[in-house]
Amino acid sequence: MTKGADAAATLAEFVELWQKFRYECGAPETVVVVEGERDRRSVARLGVPARIFVLHGGRTLAQSAQELSRPGRRVVVLTDWDTEGGHLAHRLSEFLAPEPVRLDLETRRRLGRILRGEVVHVEGLYGWARRLAESQGDALEVVLGDDPTG
Repeated sequence: MTKGADAAATLAEFVELWQKFRYECGAPETVVVVEGERDRRSVARLGVPARIFVLHGGRTLAQSAQELSRPGRRVVVLTDWDTEGGHLAHRLSEFLAPEPVRLDLETRRRLGRILRGEVVHVEGLYGWARRLAESQGDALEVVLGDDPTG
C-alpha cells in the first residue's frame, strides 16, 4: 500500500478521477463494462450510477459487443489491469469500433496509472480505495462525498 504523502496524493488523484467518472456515468446511455460479477459489485459499491454490464455472462464477446452497440451509447471498458483484461479491452474495442458508440478506454488507462500495480483486478478497487481513505483518517464515503451525515 502507498505510504504517507504518496498515499494522500494517490487518494486525491483517485477521488478526482472517480468523481468525474461517476458524474459522466450519470448521463443516459452510459454503460460500464466489467469482466465478472465481483467486479460489478466493486464498481457499484463505489457509487457508479450507470448500468454495469458483465462480460462473462454466458455470451461470447461478439454477442456482448452486439448487445452494447446502440447509437449514441457511451461504453466505458473497465476490465482488469492484467494481460487477460488488456486483451479483452482490445478485442471488445475492435468489435465496437465500427459501431455508432462512444468508446471510453481512457478511464481504464488512467485508473491503471493511479493504481500503480497495487490493484490488478477491478473487484479489488473498492477495498483498495477504502483502505487508502482509512489510512488518511477518513471513511471512503466521506472522501467521495457520499456521506449521508455530512
